[in-house]
Amino acid sequence: MAAKKKAKKAQQAALQARYNPYVQRVIEDDDLRDNIVQAYESARKAYSRLTNGKSAPTKQIFDDKKLQKDIRNAAYNVKDASVALREAPKKKKGGLSFGKVLFVGAVGAGAALAVSEGLRKKVLDTLFGAEEEFEYTSNTAASAPSPTTPSPN
Repeated sequence: MAAKKKAKKAQQAALQARYNPYVQRVIEDDDLRDNIVQAYESARKAYSRLTNGKSAPTKQIFDDKKLQKDIRNAAYNVKDASVALREAPKKKKGGLSFGKVLFVGAVGAGAALAVSEGLRKKVLDTLFGAEEEFEYTSNTAASAPSPTTPSPN
């Protein structure tokens, strides 16, 4: 029973680690993996040189050029790996964002209003109220044309 619980916890931890952006970066980035491997190898070489027992570690740090080179390489590789890890891949946005949907909707509405006169009238009536029909009727009587007199030549 306890083994099943441990296995389930291990599975959950593995799933969480799998979708971690830093783990994703290590999986996908060959250069990052190379930096990590080189940093490990340089640190391992430096440690083995430091603990070989030939002389005191403090003397080796100051006098041993190969040890200094290994430490320097390890430090540079660790720095490169940490910079690459800080630049972990951002989560990709899938689908349309709210801004994109709003923009596409506004462009579509503008195109529909430009093309359809009936839709334009309906929108204007909704916004500003229905337009009243207006017929012009004159209160004055139409005057008869004045007789023209022939002009003397």
